[in-house]
Amino acid sequence: MLERLLIATTNPNKVREIRPLLADLSIELITLADRPPVPEPEETGDTFWENARIKALAYARATGEIAIAEDSGLSIDALGGEPGVHSARFLGAGTSYPARFAEIFRRLGSLPRDARFSTALAVARGSEILFETETAIEGRIADRAAGAHGFGYDPIFWYPPFHCTTGQLADDDKAVVSHRARAFRDLRRWLLLTHGPAI
Repeated sequence: MLERLLIATTNPNKVREIRPLLADLSIELITLADRPPVPEPEETGDTFWENARIKALAYARATGEIAIAEDSGLSIDALGGEPGVHSARFLGAGTSYPARFAEIFRRLGSLPRDARFSTALAVARGSEILFETETAIEGRIADRAAGAHGFGYDPIFWYPPFHCTTGQLADDDKAVVSHRARAFRDLRRWLLLTHGPAI
């Protein structure tokens, strides 16, 4: 029986989104903040899949825990898929999100604004990948930033079914539709199938 999982992130916003999705499982969830510091792996992959695997395997080996890692980002069709796997480092790691939004608006101009949020998730034990999934939600880049909920690119991602940006969605609504929530629901189903029922 799997008793503990390491959520391999120090991002409190991600932890806030993830914990409720796995909260009713009889598995202890810990994060990197609960462990002595370990080196952060370099994300050298060309795809979300590759980066999720790199991180899951690196943290599993470094900690001896079964590690969950995910790689997420915003891909804009008219910009050749940018920022894509470089979403967190777009224009430089220290660049503010408002500055990133402004540059995206500048580059897009009158171009089509089709875009998607993607998440790839991997679970690793030692040198073995136990589970992986990739999910996405389709939308468009909004005409302007809006919304104080969420984080990252949420204020500029317009989600047509709800007629607002994901930055305007309440946490409960975002947990239903977001790319990350969908990936962790896939993980939850796998955990239930392989490691027994919820409490």
